[in-house]
Amino acid sequence: MKKHNFYAGPSILPQYTLDKTIEGIKDFAGSGLSILEISHRSKEFIACMNDSIALVKELLEVPAGYQVIFIGGGASMQFAMVPMNMMEKKSAYLVTGEWASKAFKEAKMFGEVVEVASSKDKNFNYIPKNYIVPSDVDYFHVTTNNTIFGTELKKDPDVKVPLIADMSSDIFSRPFDVSKYSVIYAGAQKNLAPAGVTMVIIKEDVLGKVTRPIPTMLDYRTHIKAESMFNTPPVFAVFAAQQTLHWLKNLGGVKAIQKKNIEKAAILYDEIDRNKLFVPTIKDVEDRSLMNICFVMADNYKELEKPFGEFAKSKGIIGIEGHRSVGGFRASTYNALPKESVQALVDVMKEFEKNN
Repeated sequence: MKKHNFYAGPSILPQYTLDKTIEGIKDFAGSGLSILEISHRSKEFIACMNDSIALVKELLEVPAGYQVIFIGGGASMQFAMVPMNMMEKKSAYLVTGEWASKAFKEAKMFGEVVEVASSKDKNFNYIPKNYIVPSDVDYFHVTTNNTIFGTELKKDPDVKVPLIADMSSDIFSRPFDVSKYSVIYAGAQKNLAPAGVTMVIIKEDVLGKVTRPIPTMLDYRTHIKAESMFNTPPVFAVFAAQQTLHWLKNLGGVKAIQKKNIEKAAILYDEIDRNKLFVPTIKDVEDRSLMNICFVMADNYKELEKPFGEFAKSKGIIGIEGHRSVGGFRASTYNALPKESVQALVDVMKEFEKNN
């Protein structure tokens, strides 16, 4: 039976990436060595790193004056690295979910932190609007997609202070204007690679302005100067990311994948809205994520939640259990998930409705 992978992360990868990484495990770049054992200082891997960085710049149209680095630690390490490198006295955060809340909490160790708006009052089921960002902050931080709750900020905020974004779960899923941001970071395990590497895009002229000493390993300038090779990078994850970036380029780039993502999400949201058994957790269509689609059983059918989960799993639908903060179900429709998998889930929902 075919499995349809809706896990929120680590998550589905393109078949192209899987095939190419299997080849690389056996023989990386014709070296006769596996990617799992080759030196990160070898000419073959340096070429891989350089190509990966160039592909990021090409696909996201990164302007001059920005650098791309690949480092370890996950997006969670960026919660500390951002304020450590960027906040002298004061910063501002938009709190729209669990990861945004954790980033906000971490920043408090480095100075005054302003919560400009939060959707916590309604269990993070909307994106706040009409908030005011103070003009005296060192930066403003947003989380563009909320994996757990299923909301997404689909427009680049227009602010007069440096803008920082955690794009871990929607990076490469849609076009955005890099020039509006000072730092963009993304854990790779949603739309790019296996867990283990984090991609960071940094505007160079925003660095070097804090007076605090920064540990060498946590200073963005260290990794820029060393071209992501200050210490041993997550070699395998970078190689897998390179394959995904080539896959995305071959598809036609970010605009092409956005079109596919909109189509996939529409198929599933339409069924959730139509099916009497289910209710979307995000009511405002504008705020609905294209990457993480959350829904619960309608009040009259709560007792069917477990049976539906078991029925879906029996049909090869994997990883749709909702996060404990929301309950119900969550279908993650990242770039690599084919439309056929979304249609398979919709067919299961229709069949379950007919049987009940």
